[in-house]
Amino acid sequence: MRIGFDNEKYLKMQSEHIRERISQFGDKLYLEFGGKLFDDYHASRVLPGFAPDSKLRMLLQLADQAEIVIAINAADIEKNKVRYDLGITYDVDVLRLIQAFTDKGLYVGSVVITQYSGQPAADLFKSKLEHMGIRVYRHYVIDGYPNNVSLIVSPEGYGKNDYIETTKPLVIITAPGPGSGKMATCLSQLYHENIRGVKAGYAKFETFPIWNIPLKHPVNLAYEAATADLNDVNMIDPFHLEAYGVTTVNYNRDVEIFPVLNAIFEGIYGTSPYKSPTDMGVNMAGNCIIDDEACREASYQEIIRRYYQALNRMAKEQGSRDEVYKIELLMKQAKISPDMRSTVKAANDLAKATEAPAAAMELPDGTIVTGKTSNLLGASAALLLNAVKALGHIDHDVHLIAPTAIEPIQKLKVNYLGSKNPRLHTDEVLIALSMCAATDENAQIALNQLSKLRDCQVHTSVMLSDVDINIFKKLGVGLTSEPVYEERKIYH
Repeated sequence: MRIGFDNEKYLKMQSEHIRERISQFGDKLYLEFGGKLFDDYHASRVLPGFAPDSKLRMLLQLADQAEIVIAINAADIEKNKVRYDLGITYDVDVLRLIQAFTDKGLYVGSVVITQYSGQPAADLFKSKLEHMGIRVYRHYVIDGYPNNVSLIVSPEGYGKNDYIETTKPLVIITAPGPGSGKMATCLSQLYHENIRGVKAGYAKFETFPIWNIPLKHPVNLAYEAATADLNDVNMIDPFHLEAYGVTTVNYNRDVEIFPVLNAIFEGIYGTSPYKSPTDMGVNMAGNCIIDDEACREASYQEIIRRYYQALNRMAKEQGSRDEVYKIELLMKQAKISPDMRSTVKAANDLAKATEAPAAAMELPDGTIVTGKTSNLLGASAALLLNAVKALGHIDHDVHLIAPTAIEPIQKLKVNYLGSKNPRLHTDEVLIALSMCAATDENAQIALNQLSKLRDCQVHTSVMLSDVDINIFKKLGVGLTSEPVYEERKIYH
């Protein structure tokens, strides 16, 4: 993969810019932190060279000045809202985030439960955190929020919220996911700090859309594809254009809420520190793109990947047709199609020829390898073996795992573990390969190639099991699948 982004320049520029914003306000800066902090794989896919933990590494440069407050919506606790990328509920993810930040040496000051209105599950979660020694605050539902500014900026609005006690000049407000109340938490704190005579400011850190590249740049279109289920739309910031005569990019929610935010700032301070939504941001990513063409190509692939994800969700009745339609429109704007993904045709052609599920992978040098379904292996498992053979320059006819070694595993699966499918999945074939590597040189060579699969692209002719999806994810492989089940069943 061609490098299109200077990660070291980004770390330096971003931390310096945040320090400048802290000094602009005086005593304290509340920084609303959008997106994922230490596993931002979307950014690393569309900006090749961006490390998934770049934001975390940047914060570590500010660790002596920063503390973290995690916001979670009480309604999300009550309904057990799930982060689908991790398969855990938002309240469990709060615990994960606290542990992860603490392990990295960042100080987590507290948790705030937003939109609280007496939810029993929220009360239980509060008690659980407090038993762990974690401070918990509650912010309440405000009637007419966010438009009833006179009530919001009053003792009966923000004034009813708990004041979050913080000790550092930089307070990072983050959350398990969107809709958690990060911005409202920041503004509530500004109200309380102002009453206490503390000069505090607010800024927003969102990587996407990137404000200083064109509106229809593929990197920004890829962000729209990633948030198609949220109906986010990138748009020119009209407030910035009017104030400065400069065209910048923002997204609809920030543009729509800005007049209200301005009124709230004026209610708190008497005047607003910002003239536009773009002014509120501190993102420096656009200044660190060093190969625009590489980022464009990576973004085209990401849009196509998101398209297949949307098709898969619709097939599983977990997504909507509108989400698919929106990404199809984005593909038209970008002038791309699924055919641009070289693995799609290879996998589908092999599936048609063999009348069975098939898979294809593009290796780092552009070579396409395939895997077909057999009596011993599923298509994805066969693909992995064929890929590591190619990377290790091992003859295709060499058996890395002897059929006599696979058969006992199949008997175990079917006769003792109740599986109806005797073929080995990707996890099982990797375990078998690692066992063979103890006595077979070719198997050891093949095993050593697994790290080279990172950033390779795979397409399968059918949707995969969660096991196979997770293995490809752990290997860092970009996966797409046709939106069809391997077998026609009422229940999968």
